[in-house]
Amino acid sequence: MKLIRIKDVIERTGLGRSTVYKYMNLGLFPKSVNLTSRAVAWVESEVDAWIQNSIECRDTEDN
Repeated sequence: MKLIRIKDVIERTGLGRSTVYKYMNLGLFPKSVNLTSRAVAWVESEVDAWIQNSIECRDTEDN
């Protein structure tokens, strides 16, 4: 299991930092994991699954 930091999340998803946190608070994006009192990361596989789900939703809407 690999953890990725916000920079990688932004690069993978194309979302901005504030949007990542907004979606996370709305339950639309995976929750972060606290590493220290000032550092967080996300589980890579959960972010990848979110991306895959977004693609599947897009493909379903197209049909």
